[in-house]
Amino acid sequence: MSKPAIILVRPQLSENIGTAARAMLNCGLEDLRLVAPRSDWLQDRAFAAASGADRVLLAATVFATTAEAVADLNHVWATTARNRFMVKEVDTPRTAATAMRAAIGVGEAVGVLFGPERTGLENDDVTLADTILSVPVNPDYSSLNLAQCVLLVGYEWFQSADLPPPEAMSRGDTGPATKEKLQGFFDHLERELDACGFLRVTEKRPTMVRNIRNLFQRARLTGQEIQTLHGIVHELVTWRGKKGIPQ
Repeated sequence: MSKPAIILVRPQLSENIGTAARAMLNCGLEDLRLVAPRSDWLQDRAFAAASGADRVLLAATVFATTAEAVADLNHVWATTARNRFMVKEVDTPRTAATAMRAAIGVGEAVGVLFGPERTGLENDDVTLADTILSVPVNPDYSSLNLAQCVLLVGYEWFQSADLPPPEAMSRGDTGPATKEKLQGFFDHLERELDACGFLRVTEKRPTMVRNIRNLFQRARLTGQEIQTLHGIVHELVTWRGKKGIPQ
């Protein structure tokens, strides 16, 4: 059975990567992905902190961007304790674990984003996710270190093996879209929105783009639906050209 990918975005300390790897292996997780780590991340301190989870560190995959790290995934959770003022579903580690098993059960690939130790994920990272993952701890002191957060998510995943499967949505004869295909549609749509002037207000553009992307993320589109949306945008642009309407 496939398992969730653990994606550490811009981790700052090699020992924290090591302790995260240790937490992963405690819970039977081994797909570690690192986004823009420091060049010297794989050093003795990482192996010492991993305390025997060397194979997780040695098999880790490094990516330049968060988008590249999630490109092959269908559903992504983003861990954050802060209100991002985005319209997204919110899971706890327990509800997320159950949802992950349901998604994997129908052939989807899933992953969880964890941000830098000091600042957490940036809003553009969170926008790439379908669901927020928030750990319900003391609201007066909600600070968790990286390994603690990985362990909480991994533990709930490990324990959820004994729970009955939740309800799942039928997707017909087409599978869920990967993040790579979704990103391709975003690029297409935003290119045309720039061309027609919809995103012309420079200071508002980043927020507008995030809102549009979050809207489509919530739809949980299939591969076929992505193709349909590409076709809709293409025909709208083509029709405007035929009518002599400025692009």
